[in-house]
Amino acid sequence: MDATMKKLDLADPATRSADLVAENIATLRTLFPELITEGANGAAINVDVLKTLVGDATVTDAEEKYGLNWFGKRRARQLALTPSTGTLRPYPEDSVDWETTKNLMIEGDNLEVLKLLQKSYAGKVKLIYIDPPYNTGKDFVYPDDYRDNIRNYLELTGQIESGRKITSNTESSGRFHTDWLNMMYPRLKLARDLLHEDGILMVSCDDIEDANLISVLNSVLGEENFIAHFVWKARQFTDARAKTNVSTDHEYIVAYARSDELALKGIARDESKFSNPDNDPRGDWMSRSILGLATRDQRPNLHYDIIDPKTGHKFPPNPATGWRYAPEKMAALIADGRILFPKNENGRPREKKFRADMKSDLISFRSIIDGVHTADGTQEIRNLFGAEVFSFPKPTELVARLIEQVTSGSDVVVDFFAGSGTTGHAVMAQNAADGGSRRYILVQLPEPLDPSNKDQKVAAEYCDKLGKPRNISELTKERLRRSAKTVKDKSPMFSGDLGFRVFKLDSTNIRAWDPDRDNIAQSLEESVEHLKADRTEQDILYELLLKLGLDLCVPIETRTIASATVHSIGGGVLIACLAPQIVGDDVEALGQGIVSWRKELATAGETTCVFRDSAFVDDVAKTNLAAILEQSGIATVRSL
Repeated sequence: MDATMKKLDLADPATRSADLVAENIATLRTLFPELITEGANGAAINVDVLKTLVGDATVTDAEEKYGLNWFGKRRARQLALTPSTGTLRPYPEDSVDWETTKNLMIEGDNLEVLKLLQKSYAGKVKLIYIDPPYNTGKDFVYPDDYRDNIRNYLELTGQIESGRKITSNTESSGRFHTDWLNMMYPRLKLARDLLHEDGILMVSCDDIEDANLISVLNSVLGEENFIAHFVWKARQFTDARAKTNVSTDHEYIVAYARSDELALKGIARDESKFSNPDNDPRGDWMSRSILGLATRDQRPNLHYDIIDPKTGHKFPPNPATGWRYAPEKMAALIADGRILFPKNENGRPREKKFRADMKSDLISFRSIIDGVHTADGTQEIRNLFGAEVFSFPKPTELVARLIEQVTSGSDVVVDFFAGSGTTGHAVMAQNAADGGSRRYILVQLPEPLDPSNKDQKVAAEYCDKLGKPRNISELTKERLRRSAKTVKDKSPMFSGDLGFRVFKLDSTNIRAWDPDRDNIAQSLEESVEHLKADRTEQDILYELLLKLGLDLCVPIETRTIASATVHSIGGGVLIACLAPQIVGDDVEALGQGIVSWRKELATAGETTCVFRDSAFVDDVAKTNLAAILEQSGIATVRSL
């Protein structure tokens, strides 16, 4: 069979983000092959067969059923399943420690970015923490465009000319909850697929959307995977502006696991409570109450008098709670010297609990989170910037507590509503605290800041001061730079990763066939070059990483072979030569050089080779190069 070099274009699935619909059909085909049939658009599900398999336990959207429904839910679900044709362009000049860091800061619409991350990071994320807009009527709404979300994003963020405006989601629009749900639903569905099997999703919210959020998460992740509904005491002082005379001092953090039977780590016991003042040979101990939790009607056997065997003092039970133990157990504890009696009858006996008897060094993480407040986050921003460039930022300690509970080692943490960058700061701080090597992936929309808007004036002017474009993601990046310095100052011995790579969402590097009907000859001539003229070799290289499912921080080596620059990615998993011209005389030297380098790398598994399609002077050169590579075991050869 002749060696061929397949050309990648926009119609090829490899140039798009993961096709979740196709993957779902493939999964069903494996489990129930009889479900799959041929429809007008290819493989389809036979609903009649499905009904038979489940005993007709099915409902349609038109039927009454339990669950949260709203206008646009079906479209929002479809939006999550629609592949993206965009790409992420690298910006080393905007990054910190580009060559060595494994952290990512991505500017773009998080819906499209989540799609693009699927091939490279699906099933690899240990913790997703997000703090999305709280739907107060003033928050930015992501008006997703089903037809062309990349162009929609570029228009809304002012990157291409448009008359479209970013609007707030006001209750007067009549779509107060609907718009928020349509924004959140597809993003949460995509987020689920990024989670590792033992991964956890945590979402901050307030009273406005709390009930709806839980309903959506029950649908997306399963009610059985609910972990906790944390109440965070966010406000330190009473809100004097409260209109109802109720100061709302709390917010929520809702936690769900990717699969059931997951638990948080818990927190270390306070060892300071243990001591051994009486030199007990059994070791350190602490005293604890032996009051029970049952009334006399509930547990009459726990309501009895305890008598001190040394003094004869009698201690009656508390009328409301009784004792912790039944009389037989209590007698055994007294005989073993484990009950501490007070010197007079006005006190209460307590139990002597030995540290050695406690099986775990940890106790449960509490569902009420206190001790850190919104004001702490605001003060952090003041300290870092000298101005309040973000409103109501989450404090680093809050997010660090969550990170510590879920992650360890080199786990990946994702926040696709990065905002002030607290999650990135918290990852670095927690790594410095426990020696971890966690990585973060942050996504933030470059939402324009308007200096004429009083709520955005300070932030917009700060961007001017930095000499940066007026958008939120510029401040997010600056927060990461400054907080990295803070972490290093606090932990000078810490040698972990304090950098980040910046990528920005854009349209694909592959040129679409868009002919000028008035000048077909010129359009045909321009179509010879399959890649956009304004894109760099690095742009193309990182799109290949995304589309082939490789980590955006994977090691890349570069060599010159036969006068052409050749890149080896991931130890030879991908070899790319994007030279603008490969002449016939260089074909054999280039092919043999690539083969030799692959042998030197001792690449495990298959290698994909990619070349620039327009680089070949003719099809003969292309075919010859593909043949040389195939003869040496490199069968997957593509051109762009």
